[in-house]
Amino acid sequence: MKFGVSTFVTDEGIHPTEFARALEERGFESLFVPEHSHIPVNEQTWPDGSRLPRVYSRSLDPFVTLSAAAAVTERLRLGTGIVLAVQRDPITLAKEVASLDHLSGGRMVLGIGSGWNRTEMRNHGTDPATRLALLRERVLAMKEIWTKDEAEFHGRYVDFGPILSWPKPKQRPHPPILLGGGGPTTFARIVEYGDGWLAPPGLSLDKLTHGVRELQRLARDRGREDVSVTAYLSPGAEAADVARLAELGVERVLFGIDTAPRDETLRTLDELTKLISS
Repeated sequence: MKFGVSTFVTDEGIHPTEFARALEERGFESLFVPEHSHIPVNEQTWPDGSRLPRVYSRSLDPFVTLSAAAAVTERLRLGTGIVLAVQRDPITLAKEVASLDHLSGGRMVLGIGSGWNRTEMRNHGTDPATRLALLRERVLAMKEIWTKDEAEFHGRYVDFGPILSWPKPKQRPHPPILLGGGGPTTFARIVEYGDGWLAPPGLSLDKLTHGVRELQRLARDRGREDVSVTAYLSPGAEAADVARLAELGVERVLFGIDTAPRDETLRTLDELTKLISS
């Protein structure tokens, strides 16, 4: 099993270069960072009404952050968890992903999703009602760009004629695409055009177990045996929790940690290192 860390990298926490070096030195496999381009002033709450943490409006751009991390590491995998593809132009996003994968020597992992903040989407010109169909077409269009010398795509929401776009990703055919989410259509979409599931943070082990088994069943039914699972655990997890995920066949565990200054972050990483080595 692989172990990584997920956190909001902001202007108020540890610098991403020092953070990335610390992760690699301690043997972590990956760094995953989330994305919010902005938080609308009138949408500073979760759907349940609780207030969003400050980090949501202060997060750095994920590709700038991961590029900085790539420049000071050699092995650390560089993940988005998740990039909001329905708020990004697919031709530009394909270029960003391919460029990072090329420059890092093939270390990019693309966690991708449609997001939940309706006003944030609308500010980018995206209709929340059609976001899942839009996400599908944007992923399929990017695959064409990554794998074809002359790429074109003609869909309802994404439509462009033959284009030239380099670099191509270092990984072939492209970096792993992990779909986030836990809705009723998530697993079908993963099996259709994804490489794995980036399970939502906060799922109980029982719900995660049920989800992994359901995804594995659906993948087998549709002739897929290569669908991976990346799951989140809190820093307070115990070795038994990790062992249970390993038994399920989870490929990667991400420890979600709070954004904090340098010394506090390094202490947290040292505690996690003890857990994963036990």
